Amino acid sequence: MTFKDLNLNTPLQNILEELGYIYPTPIQVKSLPIILSGRDIVGVAQTGTGKTFAYLLPILKSLKYSEQRHPRVLIVVPTRELVVQVVKEIEKLTKYITCRYAGIYGGTNINTQKQLIYDGLDILVATPGRLLDLAIDKNLRLKSIQKLVIDEVDEMLNLGFRTQLINVLDLLPQKRQNLLFSATLTKDVNTIIQSYFNHPETVEIAPTGTPLDLIIQKAYLVPNFYTKVNLLEHLLKDDSFTKVLIFVESKKLADRLAEHLEKSFGEQMGVIHSNKSQNFRLNAIKKFETGAHRILIATELIARGIDINDVTHVINFDTPKIPENYIHRIGRTGRADKAGIAITFINEVEEAYQQAIESLMKIQIPLLDIPKNVEISTKFTDDERPNLMDKNYLKKSKLKGQGAFHTKKDKNKKQNIGGSYKLKIKAKYKKPQTRSAKSKKK
Repeated sequence: MTFKDLNLNTPLQNILEELGYIYPTPIQVKSLPIILSGRDIVGVAQTGTGKTFAYLLPILKSLKYSEQRHPRVLIVVPTRELVVQVVKEIEKLTKYITCRYAGIYGGTNINTQKQLIYDGLDILVATPGRLLDLAIDKNLRLKSIQKLVIDEVDEMLNLGFRTQLINVLDLLPQKRQNLLFSATLTKDVNTIIQSYFNHPETVEIAPTGTPLDLIIQKAYLVPNFYTKVNLLEHLLKDDSFTKVLIFVESKKLADRLAEHLEKSFGEQMGVIHSNKSQNFRLNAIKKFETGAHRILIATELIARGIDINDVTHVINFDTPKIPENYIHRIGRTGRADKAGIAITFINEVEEAYQQAIESLMKIQIPLLDIPKNVEISTKFTDDERPNLMDKNYLKKSKLKGQGAFHTKKDKNKKQNIGGSYKLKIKAKYKKPQTRSAKSKKK
């Protein structure tokens, strides 16, 4: 089947042909007739399978010309980066279509965004927080929304946007079409679907937790941070690692890792996390996408939905605690029918996370031996040291003679022998016997 068989209008057919898109993906084939029929839909497919086009193509086909000011289509996504990407996709597809669109997100001038809304929109792409700000200030009217798209809703919930998302849903008109697309579905997501969707039809191309077949998965058991750094530097020296996305757990760790790699790979490397400014973040993605940087260190921020072409390797410097996040991370490679490699570093604590990931995917990830020329460090970071305030630490630890404790002096030792205080006072001051005691003695 080709896009010509999907009954799209001529402007969309022409632009798809210009862009070189010939064959639709399974999620696009199955979703398009459902969305065009006006029914609610829940689309579940592996990351990198074209979910954005799956909802944009039918929306653009059915969108009628209008001069009304307030938007008729609302697309809600979890991050600023995803807003920018979806807007770019709309820009591509509307070359021969009259369509007003804009993306709004926090961290930028809200007055500029108010002006965009005032000028009139057909499609609005937004993050939940800034969307709610504009709606509460009555700069944005949501009662005109006819179609709602929620993209990567589970990530919105993970990022703490539950309250904002629920408030947005409550502001929308009840009579609307709801479209939800994601690579994974959780219990919380199902709760939202049951509460706000109208008997949606589910299109599941692959079960939740199914990785792409084109991704080769590997793992190393690595004891600590410094050994992970040594192994990472060893791997990055390989010429086949031409476009490498490195995921870490936190912003702090992203900056720390960048400092360690600066000497060897500074000119080839970028860093992205939520503490960076919006321009810095967009610039980091652009440099990585164009090849100016071959290495990008990132937090979970860009694990969802961001489409960067030709990523050869994804390296999980930390094993993700949430199994579904592993699926999203490795899905940044192996896209557009190109093979990719995903490598995970696992320390002792993270072995439990890895087991949960393998249980979700129903496969076992092969473990490789650390190369002999990689130094195994015995140094631990503060985060990796055991918590000595944990009262169960001594029971759990197998190590002895660590010198963390000392024996108390005799005068500081407490004795609990019950009523000892009165006995000590009597002995010290030699209290006389009571009359009753004397009479008994007689």
